[in-house]
Amino acid sequence: MQKILWKGAISFGLVHIPVRLYAAETSHGLDLTMLDRRDFWPIGYTRVNKRTGKEVDWENIAKAYEYESEQFVVLTDEDIKRANVKATQTIDIQAFVDAREMPITYYARPYYVTPDRGGDKVYGLLRETLRRSGRIAIAQFVLRTKQYLAALLPQYDVIVLDTLRYADQIRPAEFELPKSDLKHAGVTAKEVEMAMVLVDGMTEKWNPGQFHNTFKEDVLTLVQKKVKANQSKTITEPDTATAPARRDNVVDLMALLKQSIRSKTGNAALETAREPATPVRSRTQGGKAPRRSAASSSSKTTSAKSGASLTRTTGSRERRASK
Repeated sequence: MQKILWKGAISFGLVHIPVRLYAAETSHGLDLTMLDRRDFWPIGYTRVNKRTGKEVDWENIAKAYEYESEQFVVLTDEDIKRANVKATQTIDIQAFVDAREMPITYYARPYYVTPDRGGDKVYGLLRETLRRSGRIAIAQFVLRTKQYLAALLPQYDVIVLDTLRYADQIRPAEFELPKSDLKHAGVTAKEVEMAMVLVDGMTEKWNPGQFHNTFKEDVLTLVQKKVKANQSKTITEPDTATAPARRDNVVDLMALLKQSIRSKTGNAALETAREPATPVRSRTQGGKAPRRSAASSSSKTTSAKSGASLTRTTGSRERRASK
């Protein structure tokens, strides 16, 4: 049974939906312990009173706000709650926006929102409204001691609350980037066509279960090797010889694309990309315009969709909002 992180209500207009909040992510990282490299014993940390130097138990620790140098006001969870009861108990919807307008850089951390007792009907109403409208709800709420901006969007049968970064938390992308115009970027139409063939050949349905943290497995394999070799306490120094060789920026892009297509999709797709364009007969001459090749059609369709690449139009969040 998952731990409930927060209980309150979603509010929009005069409508209130009693809900519970759960974590939607979990960590499977590699936990490393810090050791004293002189004797390889773990390093511990203690909580000490800065005046007496004595260790303090958790039961004797209080939280406070330092309003002046070394002057504190003690604040309990109940104090913080009383500062603004509505804010601490309400996910207050401020607006609804088109899901495609939200840049991916604003999304921070996902949570699951489920209906609490008596909230099933209105919860279902909000979920279906978001799904049909293609919009996401923008809200504010307080979790513990911090106020968050958040987006509410449907994902299958559950409403997901994704905390958002505020505008002043996003750094502008002020970099030297290739020009949007292909000619000025040095990209040819043929290279784009070949890249589209490669992308089409590698396109598949989203299956997150096929991806695993293989690097963690690699590190654990290394751990076993060091144990078997009696090198568990051997400190390996950096070796510049193992660094990957730096590639020359001058490459034959077409050759790399063709090689990639052969390895990923086979020669058939490559031959399709090589087919010369069929001359288009005029309709005034009584003929019908020929069908575009699959590669060309796919290329133009995908190009038309790529205009919103800075938003979640190609990400899972927009798909969730549209379901």
